Parts: sequence; structure tokens; C-alpha cells
Amino acid sequence: MSGDVPPLPFAGELFLHLAAEGRLVVDAVDADAAIAGLECTLAQIRARLRVIRIWQQMPAQRVDELPAELVQDVVDAVFTEQLAPGQLERAAAQLPMYIAALRRARTGRSPREYPQ
Repeated sequence: MSGDVPPLPFAGELFLHLAAEGRLVVDAVDADAAIAGLECTLAQIRARLRVIRIWQQMPAQRVDELPAELVQDVVDAVFTEQLAPGQLERAAAQLPMYIAALRRARTGRSPREYPQ
């Protein structure tokens, strides 16, 4: 066993395709809640990526030289990237597709109005 973990699957393009075909339909209230959650998650991911980039550009990567209010953010971001290398970048690329698909799939109909 090599210890390599396959990347987590993302399906942004699939969701966009299903929404474009009208096969992904989501109630407006549910879609809005999901979009808000994904936008919040995307903002957090982008913030962590910024922290990682700043950290990587520092000549001496020493946590004890950081301002106290940044230490935990740096530790969290770097640890996340070490546990799942590249996954933050993948998520940053995929989540906008999920958001776009949900916006397209959003409908004003309630779930009970859908044909059975």
C-alpha cells in the first residue's frame, strides 16, 4: 500500500450539465441556503489559500515570528494543506461551479409541485 489517497471527487461540471439540461431542479429556499453556505465555504477556502501563499513567500517560515492573531490561521491553513495536498485549490476551482449550477437549478416551485 503506497499511502497515496485518491483525491476527493468533485462534480462541478456534472452539476452544471444537469442544471443546463433541467435535470437538476432545486427549490428556491433550499437553493438559496445551499448557495449561501457554499459562498461562505468558498470565502474561507480562498482566505486559507491566501494565508498559505503569504506563508510560502516568507523567507523564514517561523510561527513564533508571526503576529499572535495570525498564528492559528497559519497553523490551520498549513495543516489542512499537509493533510490533503491540493484539495483547497481543487475546491476553490469547483465550488463556483456548484454555485452556478444551483443558481441555474433554482426554481420558485415548491417540492410538492414537482411531478412524481
